[in-house]
This record gives sequence, C-alpha cells and structure tokens, in this order.
Amino acid sequence: MTLLLAAAPEQGVANCADAARLLDALPHPVMAVRPDGAIGDANLAAESFFGMSRELMRHHRLAQLVVPGSPLLAFVEQVRETGAAFKGYRVALAFARGGPEILVDVFVTPLPGSAEGVVLMLQERAVADKLDRQLTHRGGARSVAAMASMLAHEIKNPLSGIRGAAQLLETEANDSDRALTRLICEETDRIVKLVDRMSAFADERPIERESVNIHAVLDHVKKVAQAGFARRIRFHEYYDPSLPPVLGDRDQLVQLFLNLIKNAAEAIGDDAEGDIELSTAFRPGVRMQAPGSKAPVSLPLECCVRDNGSGVPAEVMPYLFDPFITTKASGSGLGLALVAKIVGDHGGVIECDSAPRRTTFRVLMPLSSRRGARQTSD
Repeated sequence: MTLLLAAAPEQGVANCADAARLLDALPHPVMAVRPDGAIGDANLAAESFFGMSRELMRHHRLAQLVVPGSPLLAFVEQVRETGAAFKGYRVALAFARGGPEILVDVFVTPLPGSAEGVVLMLQERAVADKLDRQLTHRGGARSVAAMASMLAHEIKNPLSGIRGAAQLLETEANDSDRALTRLICEETDRIVKLVDRMSAFADERPIERESVNIHAVLDHVKKVAQAGFARRIRFHEYYDPSLPPVLGDRDQLVQLFLNLIKNAAEAIGDDAEGDIELSTAFRPGVRMQAPGSKAPVSLPLECCVRDNGSGVPAEVMPYLFDPFITTKASGSGLGLALVAKIVGDHGGVIECDSAPRRTTFRVLMPLSSRRGARQTSD
C-alpha cells in the first residue's frame, strides 16, 4: 500500500504519476502510515523533514522516527479508532535521531481504501507564526494610520495656535517667564514631530516599484550611518554578488535599512567593540500575497542587519514591531513599526532573532520582475 495508489487505485499509472508530482510539489511533509505503523509512502518534503529518503522511510515505522511517547503516535491511534480526521496545533515534536524539538501543526485523516491506514501532514509553526506576525504588524500599522489622521486634524492645528501665542508672550516676558514660553514652544514642536512621524503610516498609496540594486541601497545607508550616528562602529559586509534586483521603492528601502542600522547602533551604544554586519543571500522564501499582486510571490532575497549589542529583552520580542513598543527611555516606539509597514508594503517579511551580543533582523523580499520595472543602481 502506498499513499498514491491507495488514494486513486482505479485511475491508472499515468494519473498516479501526476499525483506523485502533485504531492512532491507540496511544501509540507505528507506521508501514509500503514495499519501496523509502517510508513507506506511519503513526499519530498517529508524526506527533507525527517532527513531520509522515502525508500528508507518505507523500512521504518512512525514510532522509529519520533521519540517514545510522542503525541504524534497518539494522534494517529486516535484517528484509527474513531475514523475521524484530527487537527492539532502547536504540537511539540522531537525526533528519534536527536536534534532540537520543534513546534508543528498536525493533520491526520483516514486513508481512503485502507482499513486503519492514515494520512499524516505536518506544518512547521515557524512559517505559520511568521505569517501570523506579519498580519499582526500590518494591523498595528493600520491602527496607527487611523490615529495619525485624527491627530493631524485634531491636534496639529491647535498646537500651531498655542505655539504662536507662546511666541507673542515671549516678546514681553521677563527672563523667568521667557524660559516657560520656550518650554511651551519646544514641547509643541516635539508633539508635532511625533505626529509627523505617525503620518507616515497614513500613506496608503501604492508604492512606485522598480528594480533596485539592494547592495547600492545598503552601501548608501552605511555611508550615511558612518557620517553620523554610527561613526565609531565597525561595519562588515557579506554580500552575495549574484543577488538579483529587489522589486520596490528605493527611497523607502533606504528608510527601512537606515532605521534598522540606527536601531542596531543604539543597541550597541558606547561599546568600543561595536560591530554591525550587513549581509545578503538568495534563499528559498515563503510565499505570500503582495499588495497589488493577484498571485502569491516568492520571497527568496534575504537581507540581514546583525549587531553585537545587548539584545532584545525576551518579554519585548513578541511585540517588537508593534507601534509604541520601545526599550529606550526617549524612544517613540515607531521606528520598527514603520520598518514593518515598509516591508509589508513591499510584500515582504521581517523577522528578528536575538541573543546577547548577536541580534539579527532578517528581511525577505520578492524578486524584481523585468516587465514594468525601471532599473536603478544608485
């Protein structure tokens, strides 16, 4: 019994070959488990997931691939007994061969045409959580956009009047009162700047996309940083010279990486051994629906900003890209929220991995389409 033949034994060899190609195209591990617990068949993703060929897997039982007492075995047994499909979310899975425990979503269903045989599909939570976080980040950005529109109308106009009145009073005030009028002007200016920063979230216009040389963007941002806030920090570049162009807005990409490098520089602080690494690579990416696109796009272009600062506190990590979340005493909490919005507007994904002395912000972006895109390299 194999997964393919049991699913459609009457459709012939040609259709089985088509079904095999279809299963191998799935990004999630899928396998058939016989009534005796042996592996009947598996797709390519399952081979990669368990680290062995399907031919070798057919000589193993499921119980030999996972640790004793694994919940996966209990789920399979439950489906055999009840004949009903089962879904389990965020299940801890440990391999018999060793290695780190991972979280997966588990889908088990009876195998058609087989008494007590089941089909098992796994989905790593890393991908699912990444998609969930991107939706959360974009929802937060939309909330800030609505707030910014309200603040621009309800606050900025009265603040202009307050500032003007303070300036008039300053001309006739004595020295002690003049200090108070200056304080009023400074505080109103600070609030206006905050509202202006929030206004960036209110811009919902489609971005002007073009083919952008991401290495030119990173080099430009590095020069800006070295001329100002990161002048005492050492930079290291690890670029993939064969990386194709990114499809996006150059100015927004400059803003994106400038914010990330500024964030890294602030995490390093006055450390004399401060280092920032900029790297690019071509990697298989998740597929997501990009704004303005009718079909999901692949995100294989990876750009990383890594620093050896103090790291991100564990309690902040789940909310790192949410608006108004900051660990800085004078921070507004809008920098990384704006980064998440720019990445989302480009149809990309941003993730952060943090440990003391090694924090990495990883941006995955779509390839540039040659049609309808202008090429820019500076």
